[in-house]
This record gives sequence, C-alpha cells and structure tokens, in this order.
Amino acid sequence: MTDRTKIAPKTSRHAVVTPPPTSAADTALPTGGSSASASGPSFSPLYQQIKALILRSLQSGEWRPGEAIPSEIELAARFKVSQGTVRKAVDELAAENLLTRRQGKGTFVATHAEEQVQYRFLRLMPDQPDADPSGSKREFLDCRRLRAPADVARALHLKPGDMVVEIRRVLHFSGRPVVFDDIWLPGRLFKGLTADRLSEYRGPMYGLFESEFGVRMIRAEEKLRAVTADADIAQALQVPVGAPLLSVERLSLTYGDQPVELRRGLYCTERHYYRNELS
Repeated sequence: MTDRTKIAPKTSRHAVVTPPPTSAADTALPTGGSSASASGPSFSPLYQQIKALILRSLQSGEWRPGEAIPSEIELAARFKVSQGTVRKAVDELAAENLLTRRQGKGTFVATHAEEQVQYRFLRLMPDQPDADPSGSKREFLDCRRLRAPADVARALHLKPGDMVVEIRRVLHFSGRPVVFDDIWLPGRLFKGLTADRLSEYRGPMYGLFESEFGVRMIRAEEKLRAVTADADIAQALQVPVGAPLLSVERLSLTYGDQPVELRRGLYCTERHYYRNELS
C-alpha cells in the first residue's frame, strides 16, 4: 500500500560525585544503571560521567536546539564537580558538533537550522573554490509512504512491513544537477511529512526534521563505491548512460545511535570531488 505525492538510565548514585581535592577530572568512578549491577561495576573518568549527564539533558529536550545551556560555573554547581571537569566534558561535546561555543555569548545546543549546516554531512566540494554557493537548489521529485523494503527495514532497525517515507530529490549546484538522493525515513517518526512541506520549507532539510519532528541527526556512517549511471539516473543528472558516478550510502543516527535516515546518493564528480578530513 502506498500513498504517493509527486511534485515538480536512570542515574546511579555514583554518577555525580563531589570531586576529591586532587585532579577530579582524572578520577575513575563507577557509573551506569541496572545493567552495570548485573555484570559488575564499570568505571569511567569523572568528566565522561558529566558528559553523559549533559548528553542525557540534550536528549530529553531540557535544552532545545539553538538554546544556550547553563554556564560552566552553573553546571559545576549542579553536578558538584570542578569547573575544569565540566569544561572538559563540554569540549568533547563541542568537538562532536553537539554543542557550539560562541565567543562572549556562551555555549549553545547545535542546530541544523543554521545556514552553515545547509547540507549537514555532504562532503562534495567544487573543483573551483570560488564557485558561487548561492547557486544551490533542491528539486524534490517524489515523496511517498510505503512498506519498508527488507534492506531498508534492516538498516533502520524496523520490523518487516513497517511504514517508511521515501523522498527522491536532485541537488543542483551552479545551475547543474549534481546529486541524486534516495532518502528513507521511519514512518512513525515522520508522520505528516509531505512533498509540499518539504518544498515550502526554506531552511536545511535536517532543520525541518529537527524543528517539526523532533528528530536530530547526530552523526553518520557512509559507504562509498564507484558505479555507472543507468537510464533514469542519467536523465536526472543530465549525463550519458554509463557515466561514472560516486555512490554514497549514508546511515544517519540520532541520540543513542538510533538510525533515523538511510540515504543513497549518486554524485556526479565531473566538476566536484569528495572531501573528508581524517584525524
């Protein structure tokens, strides 16, 4: 059955502790919930425990995307730890793009609504560095609800036959079609998502998912391979049949490493290249 629309743990009593007089940030203390008691205590540095508690507040929505979190002094008082321990926890969350530091203003929950994250995980760069980024355009070809194919259900940790939303779109850069995306989303998390809502929303698509559906993409895993264009893709990307393309399959995850998006993109690299930073 399809509905097609086409368009142009609870914290243990050891998790928050009063730091000893010496280097609290380097002290290992037991953490965890009921699972830890079943298999024996686990230990982690104190700043990692504070990081987990801040992450829990982010996941519960205590601080919404774009909002400022309490200062390091306030968090230190709340958790009864040193300010340095809080700073180390916040530094890691900022490095993971979950928090954003703004000089002279404080620390904020990162949000997909910001212009600089228009394409959150896209690593495609133009050969000409001075190419006009304002020339980008999204063309939505299809948005429909259907039963999840077996491979999609498996990737998204769904049951066979669960409903999903499939979106097909083309990204244009500098007036040329460059990326063909086939996107799959869990239907239960995206009730009411339609082609019209996608087309009318002017910000990043992940911003729409975040603000209207409460789903935030935290990180992603990708698989890359070389493929050739079939007739349908060649027409969409305006390349010859058999033209070389870069296939990028991306699984995006939210808090708790829950998969919430499967995206299969085909990239035309005639004037672009895939760039990633390794550290």
